[in-house]
Amino acid sequence: MTERITPVGSVGPSNPPQAPHAPDVPDAPDAPDESADNDRLPPARFALGRQTWKEIAHLLANLPVSIVGFVYVVTLISMGAGLAVTVVGLPLLAGGLLGARLLGRMERARARKLLGVRIDEPSPVLVRRTGFFSWLWSSLRDSVAWRTVLYDFIRLPWGIVTFTVTLTSLFLLWPVLPFLARGLTNVDRAMVRGLLSPSDELERRIAELESDRGVVVDTAAADLRRIERDLHDGAQARLVNLAMGLGLAKEKLLEGQADETVAAMVDEAHGEVKLALQELRDLARGIHPAVLTDRGLDAALSSIASRCTVPVKVTADLATRPAAAIEGIAYFTVSELLQNVSKHSGARSASVDVWRADERLLIQVRDDGRGGAALDGGTGMAGLADRLGAVDGLFLIDSPPGGPTTITAELPWRNRGDGQDGRG
Repeated sequence: MTERITPVGSVGPSNPPQAPHAPDVPDAPDAPDESADNDRLPPARFALGRQTWKEIAHLLANLPVSIVGFVYVVTLISMGAGLAVTVVGLPLLAGGLLGARLLGRMERARARKLLGVRIDEPSPVLVRRTGFFSWLWSSLRDSVAWRTVLYDFIRLPWGIVTFTVTLTSLFLLWPVLPFLARGLTNVDRAMVRGLLSPSDELERRIAELESDRGVVVDTAAADLRRIERDLHDGAQARLVNLAMGLGLAKEKLLEGQADETVAAMVDEAHGEVKLALQELRDLARGIHPAVLTDRGLDAALSSIASRCTVPVKVTADLATRPAAAIEGIAYFTVSELLQNVSKHSGARSASVDVWRADERLLIQVRDDGRGGAALDGGTGMAGLADRLGAVDGLFLIDSPPGGPTTITAELPWRNRGDGQDGRG
């Protein structure tokens, strides 16, 4: 048997050896295509920010708003001025000013919504008295309404400029539109703050008047309680005892007991009458002394100075008498101060000077006591300061430790008979 030997390096049969069979494996998922992510576009967004679009909306709305305001103001002024000589002219102008206030409120709301300008609403028109003419005068002198009229009158040219520039920039100058919008709206912000914001001085004065009104109400209520207490504990109790004593004396007289007991009871009743009369006089003096009504401030101050425990020199340099309300406040101020001199100062002498300077009534009380007086010292100084402040007055204390003490009170001067000052 012959063996076939294949030489090394020679070409063998055409059936090469097969690799072992690998088990079937499921096809793997396709790998993600990175080019697909690169082709996906970001979400569409506005090229300008939200605040910029608000400013653009404000600038585009300037034209129609300014046209409405300008037409309203021109119509109001022309009709009000043209009919001022008639009966309906001034009321029409006053009503138009109230409408201008509404326009100002809408402009403040628009600036607050679109420009982010926070401006407080002005206080309503302050009408001091009831009646048509009081309302008419208060409306005609309303500074808030007149500043709104000026605002609407000058806004038309500015509205045309801002509308034109903004609309043009939307198509031609859009790369710089945010800067243009911010610059133009800054001018709008300045106009709104300058002309449509409430007057700081007026608002401060209104707040003071509201606070003073509360002080006046509280003071009046305290005075009424004091009068009621004094009547109940003093004169009323004595009059009740008097009635009971006279009733007992009457019964004894009817029984024919006209002896010394009845005489003593009548004598006691007579004493009660005198005391009750004295307490009623003191109470009336505390409300409004008769000498102040009849003879004026000089005589009334001399009267209370005579009851002070230290010698008091009174000087009143008044050519005419002030209004009764001012006169009464001056009297009770000096009365309270002299009571403090008697109780707390330890002074040997004091002085009271009253004079008029322009449209003010000035009161100055001095003493050579120990000093140290203060508003929070518990001597009624704070109450006096509140009472004077309620009528637009001033109250100043100069009282260093060791003395002397000088207290100055200042009241507004009103001539007697002006307004409704009343008589106590």
